[in-house]
Amino acid sequence: MKRGLIACAILSLLALPTIPRAETHADHGAMQMGEQQGDHGAMPTRRTKTIMLGEETVDGVKGMAHLNDVGAMMAQMGQKENFHFMVMFSDAKNGTAIEQGTVAVKIIDPKSGKPGEAIALMGMGNHFGADINLPAKGEYQFQVGSKLADGKTRQFTFTYTYK
Repeated sequence: MKRGLIACAILSLLALPTIPRAETHADHGAMQMGEQQGDHGAMPTRRTKTIMLGEETVDGVKGMAHLNDVGAMMAQMGQKENFHFMVMFSDAKNGTAIEQGTVAVKIIDPKSGKPGEAIALMGMGNHFGADINLPAKGEYQFQVGSKLADGKTRQFTFTYTYK
């Protein structure tokens, strides 16, 4: 009798429809490159242009940065940010992803040559990222400061010419 009840309970649970999970901001970072979803699922999935900024290895850590052009989606939401900046870190020797730490970026203005305020990058699954605004055409420099899980501070520099 008990076995029959247990079997019925298990079969009932298996027959339930899958319950969709709530999307979080961390899911924003777990999306495939080349796809971007709007404000926490509020906008439909759309293709965005992914721009490779390159790789740099500093003190045993490889940093690889990208920009996703999210200007059209952000404009629809009344936001001024037009790019999602992201940087991924890995151990330079074995390729193991480094996902823990504190990371920020300063964007060097192409006209004045001066750095803006530091923008904290949020851990987003496989990368650290933030939505940013590049207001004018020109060559931007991204100075990424990090203090990763090993406690060392490192600085990475990436460049992008906005045409």
